Amino acid sequence: MLHLKNIGILSTYNSATDSFNSLKNCSIDIEDKIVTNIGSSNNNGDFIIDCNQKLVTPGFVDAHTHPVFTNGREKEFTQRVSGKSYEEISLSGGGINSSIKGVRESNETELLDIVMGRMDEFLSLGTTTIEAKTGYGLDTESELKSLRVLDNVHNNHQIDIFPTFLGAHSIPDEFNGNANAYVNLICNEMIPAVSKQGIAKFCDVFCEVGYFDLLQSSKILKTAMKYNLTPRIHSDEFSNIGGTKLASEVQAVSADHLMEISDDDIDLLTNSDTIAILLPGTTFFLGKEKYAPARKLIDRGVHIAIASDFNPGSCHIKSMPFIIGLSCIYLGLSIEEALKAATWSGACALNEQERIGSIEVGKQADLIIWDLDKIEQIPYNLTSAPIKNVIKAGEPLISLD
Repeated sequence: MLHLKNIGILSTYNSATDSFNSLKNCSIDIEDKIVTNIGSSNNNGDFIIDCNQKLVTPGFVDAHTHPVFTNGREKEFTQRVSGKSYEEISLSGGGINSSIKGVRESNETELLDIVMGRMDEFLSLGTTTIEAKTGYGLDTESELKSLRVLDNVHNNHQIDIFPTFLGAHSIPDEFNGNANAYVNLICNEMIPAVSKQGIAKFCDVFCEVGYFDLLQSSKILKTAMKYNLTPRIHSDEFSNIGGTKLASEVQAVSADHLMEISDDDIDLLTNSDTIAILLPGTTFFLGKEKYAPARKLIDRGVHIAIASDFNPGSCHIKSMPFIIGLSCIYLGLSIEEALKAATWSGACALNEQERIGSIEVGKQADLIIWDLDKIEQIPYNLTSAPIKNVIKAGEPLISLD
């Protein structure tokens, strides 16, 4: 048994009381990966960690990432600094399609080494669970290869990975001018093959001008549902073409980005179980000014989560503590709202809230021991993550030997 003693403040959302709780001067017992007791310190356990009156929170659940790629796209960062937009860079040969060659030409071992290294960084920053998308292969074999890599990482790394098939990330160059033919390939070949492979849990689509229109997005997600893949959607990022309405129609587990969401679409989310995943890091990284209307969403009863959107082009950010800071500054979230959105709500966006996302008796022991005294110091330390240890499924990241 692992015993965490001398916790200064334990801060977590509590699903049983539907409230954010901060418990002072307490301890946690962990046995067989599960939290078995939260209460006063008694110093019992095969292994003991003295938290020295520091802060403990749940591990982060990052519900939107794109980690399977090889080459970086720092050239695009320079282009944006020089005044070019995301759309202009994409039209000139950059963007998503510029990452395809690396994934297609790399073997699984090469991709595995790269993604494993990225997971080390995520975990060191307090992220204990991620949703991970494909989307840089964009042919059947490369997408299946990307999913095999994610499955291999999940089975051989401490971090938990929930894979998403994102063959509908962009139109590959060989289908330029014939997008419907690529949509047919996704629906008639890729999705059946992904379903047969049995790794992906979700299917996502980039519903956006210049990528997949509303009819194409609908066809892809409805086909995926026939193969028992749960729908998610990139919606209303640069323009509003009806993606959030589609999310409501297909009962997508999440609608992500939402910088251009309309009031009518907010009403649709209010009356649905779809979670709005907000990605302030992308707006920040792209140098744009319009963030998702988080306060309006919350005030109208929409369930929101926040995530990193880690990817090679539009948001090369892995740090959820930094995303929490951005959410407080630019989305107008309170610190408690941001921490809930980065933990329990992220778990909800993976349908895993009964198992992870909060520190409660009976749940998996995924938690962070901070070198901080209170949650207010997480966004205050905007560019750092003062973490002493990460506990994943009851196992400390930093050895106790």
